[in-house]
Amino acid sequence: MQILALETSTETGSCALWQDGAVIERICPPGRSHSETLLPLVRELLAESGIAIGQLDAIAFDTGPGAFTGLRVACGAAQGLAVAADLPLLPVVSLEAMAAATGAEQVLALLDARMGEVYSASYRRRGDVMVLQGGIRVTAPDNVDLPSADWLACGNALTAYPALAERLGAALTLMPAILPEASWLARLGALKLAAGEGIDPALAAPLYIRDKVAKTISERLSEGGRA
Repeated sequence: MQILALETSTETGSCALWQDGAVIERICPPGRSHSETLLPLVRELLAESGIAIGQLDAIAFDTGPGAFTGLRVACGAAQGLAVAADLPLLPVVSLEAMAAATGAEQVLALLDARMGEVYSASYRRRGDVMVLQGGIRVTAPDNVDLPSADWLACGNALTAYPALAERLGAALTLMPAILPEASWLARLGALKLAAGEGIDPALAAPLYIRDKVAKTISERLSEGGRA
């Protein structure tokens, strides 16, 4: 099984190639847009591995939530490559990939949603699969639900909102450095493909959670910010 994975939901973008359990990952160069760097990096990765697009079994991509522009980059690139090679797509939720990366059994995944908010989701491990408990939420840091003490919390929202980290750290183990990575998208994508969860590229779409991209000028001013 050979799966290409694309991840651009945060400032740290990446791509990875899964080959029957072995994973090779490449990180997008910092300081440049993912739209500029992702596809050249994919071409380099495939060339180094001696793999043509047509030899892949599927393409996994981070469907979100995350940065709006980044989600569109990964989704659009995945669709373009998949259509050209007649491949199925494997949407993977960013928070699920983060939860899987911790290796823990019960994980609260927290991603900075900007605008003073946090994307959050709780997962329980069932074998190799992370099972979502309830729904994916976007809330103020103060409104993130506190799970029981035997859970782990991960993600950059813990760094972005110190008060949230202090509140959760009193009861939970924290892993603030965890971010979505293409290598984990590839691993989860392999499980999804084996379960028959591939979709037609035409059906792929980013998971935004919220439709509001930025605060208005009046909202920023009311909070003491600048226009």
